[in-house]
Amino acid sequence: MHITQLNRECLLHLFSFLDKNSRKNLAKTCHKLLEVFQDPLLWSLLNFHSPVELKKDNFLLGPALKYLSICWYSERVKVCNIEDWMKNSFQKDFCNRHENTVSDFLLDVCNRCPNLLSLTLSGCGHVTDDCILQVLKNCPNLRSLKLENCVRITDHTLEAVTLHGGSLRTLHVDFCRNISQAGLERVRQKCPSVMLRAERSANMIPDSKPEKKLMLEKASRKLVQL
Repeated sequence: MHITQLNRECLLHLFSFLDKNSRKNLAKTCHKLLEVFQDPLLWSLLNFHSPVELKKDNFLLGPALKYLSICWYSERVKVCNIEDWMKNSFQKDFCNRHENTVSDFLLDVCNRCPNLLSLTLSGCGHVTDDCILQVLKNCPNLRSLKLENCVRITDHTLEAVTLHGGSLRTLHVDFCRNISQAGLERVRQKCPSVMLRAERSANMIPDSKPEKKLMLEKASRKLVQL
């Protein structure tokens, strides 16, 4: 029996064992297999291992997507996680090439994947609070949000969780240096059913120049005295 003689259910099952590139290559062989590749039911789970993969056309975004993971463990992540004020010109140029890649992709997910249940981001150093806010607003069924080494995430994301994360049951903000103990405590108070984990996050060095922080503190004290 030729593979194209199998019914659609069997073909979907076979495709499910292949990675994204293999699915795309197989879909190029005939129209019937291309139709299987384009079936939303095939794309309930997506795993990416670098921002570059987000620009490929070897996957499909749609309402069937339930589980999304973007985990970047390359040595290059260290460049993105350096405080902006400490980056040299070469490092800034490197970051500019993909600064909006993950954020733009997540905004596309917001528009096309309202049934998302789980989102994991690791090493995505340019993802912002606003981007996570949009995910929480547009994916009301989200139950698991795991953020690791997302250095631009602040207490604004934690506040968004208390306002729009009604379905959340798991929240990880590990190695997110710009969140605070106060923000974590607010989540614990307002969302007691959420399993919160924040390994090496609060009280780490914030993403601002030490001199700038000192100046802000002095200005704040002067206002209090006035």
